[in-house]
Amino acid sequence: MALSTSSNFAKPDDAFRAIVEAHRGLTDAQSADLDAALVLVLANHIGDIDVLREAIVLAKRRMLDTSQQQQQQQQQQQQQ
Repeated sequence: MALSTSSNFAKPDDAFRAIVEAHRGLTDAQSADLDAALVLVLANHIGDIDVLREAIVLAKRRMLDTSQQQQQQQQQQQQQ
């Protein structure tokens, strides 16, 4: 099974909303715990270690890209 990166939801906004709503009212620590639990539940559902590893690489790359973009924006703002 290959990692699917396109939306598999008929209504992707509903999926996003469900995740956001699940975090409503939680502390930062509780929210992080929820994310970790959700990742483990979904990883188990996938049940394919190769797909999981591919997803981890993709997620880390996106996280690092976002972090680098934020740092560049901060540097540009400081230069202004």
